Amino acid sequence: MKILLVNGSPHKKGCTYTALEEIAKTLKTEGFKAEIFQVGTKPISGCIACKRCIKLGRCGIEDCVNDFLDKAKDADGFVFGSPVHYAAAGGAMSSFMDRAFYADACAGRQSFHLKPAAAVVSARRAGTTFALDQLNKYFSISQMPIISSRYWNMVHGSKPEDVKQDLEGLQIMRVLGRNMAWFLKCKEAGIKAGIPFPEMEAKVFTNFVR
Repeated sequence: MKILLVNGSPHKKGCTYTALEEIAKTLKTEGFKAEIFQVGTKPISGCIACKRCIKLGRCGIEDCVNDFLDKAKDADGFVFGSPVHYAAAGGAMSSFMDRAFYADACAGRQSFHLKPAAAVVSARRAGTTFALDQLNKYFSISQMPIISSRYWNMVHGSKPEDVKQDLEGLQIMRVLGRNMAWFLKCKEAGIKAGIPFPEMEAKVFTNFVR
């Protein structure tokens, strides 16, 4: 099985990467494949509501979002990492998440349905819990089991060397990796035992404006 970890930082091997790499190493010791996907530094537009994803089966804007979606369909679980900017996920990461999850849903790709996910954030000092709440919203609306650790999934530091001194933060990442591995092993065992996935209902949309 494979876990796709997304580095939403503009720094390829900065603080967010350091946290994700700790998770990736733990997953590999548990027998899983782990790939870190770089959002990168090229401009990422927010969703422009063109709705082309419905017809195209992918986002109508060609950039790293579609590169990610091509990989997401084959992933068994996800970890999304972001730096904290003004007590929220970074702007590029927010645009990336908006478009990836919206395009996947509108195209009916089902890349995220019932696959476990976790959010990881990195900050020098504060704003982490707000950013975590923001990222977790994408998972809960997509019927993704949210994987937690022994504390909120965060690391602290201004540079990778600082994060490596955040011993509690690194332990949180390792526990997160083991919890993700355990959940996926249980899911696999359930499938082998013949436990069916939950029944799917047709979506109901309610407009409260009369």
